[in-house]
Amino acid sequence: MSHPSRLIIATRASRLALWQAEHVRGRLQALYPACSVELLTLTTRGDQILDRTLSKVGGKGLFVKELENALLDGRADLAVHSLKDVPIDLQAPFELCAMLERADPRDAFVSSRYAALRELPDGAVVGTSSLRRESQIRAHYPKLVVRPLRGNLDTRLAKLDAGDYDAIVLAAAGLERLGLASRIRAVLDVDESLPAAGQGALGIEIRADRGDVRGWVAPLASARTTACVAAERAVSRELGGSCQVPLAAYATTDGDTVHLRALVASVDGARMLRAEASGPAAQAGDIGVAVARELLDKGASAILADLSAHD
Repeated sequence: MSHPSRLIIATRASRLALWQAEHVRGRLQALYPACSVELLTLTTRGDQILDRTLSKVGGKGLFVKELENALLDGRADLAVHSLKDVPIDLQAPFELCAMLERADPRDAFVSSRYAALRELPDGAVVGTSSLRRESQIRAHYPKLVVRPLRGNLDTRLAKLDAGDYDAIVLAAAGLERLGLASRIRAVLDVDESLPAAGQGALGIEIRADRGDVRGWVAPLASARTTACVAAERAVSRELGGSCQVPLAAYATTDGDTVHLRALVASVDGARMLRAEASGPAAQAGDIGVAVARELLDKGASAILADLSAHD
């Protein structure tokens, strides 16, 4: 296969999205030193609507639409996403063609005054943008007050520093990528806050008919991350997962074996169903489907129906 002479990466304009795109650009330039790799920076609807939670304004697709338009009309060859922001039902003519080695998938507790969630006094205000995090915080700490928190990473930290919240919960990977690991007071154990499907992983999206681009970015893919993400996203797909659903799915690997844990919860944390399974990495998607169906057997349908009724 011939090497590319020029590649254009579509990216959101946030500082974290730009870091992610620059990271992929650096990897591609190392592979293809003669290639000119450029960034096309776009502002998405998800970046513009900051006064409402994502679950109320259209979900994760708000972060990818403009980037997909650039792939469609040829302004860009590939788009780089935080995988947890990519809709499960990615539509033709697009595909996720490479998942890079995952960073820390866990959630991080950030506070100027307290060292951990368990140290927060009753009535303390915790900010999060995620129903998944909210349900788990409420389940473990029912006397805390959970309030929505939107905006990019710097905006969220500024709101914390201004005193709007006693603490906030963010993805550890984003803080680490931007050199803000010192803001992390504690990384939440997965037993306390099970991560979102794809959290900590970067995905490359292309137009499905661009076999040339698929081949060029293939060396960036991590087989281990690909298997874990396949299992996690299969849970979400089977359950109709979106940001309207408090759903967590987290897989790890041990050799050629994938171990998957997942949960579905009511937003108030009063109902929480868990399931897990292990199997060969080559069957990661099937493991995800099996775990999702176990959750349904345990009563997940009732929780999902209740969420839809209150949407």
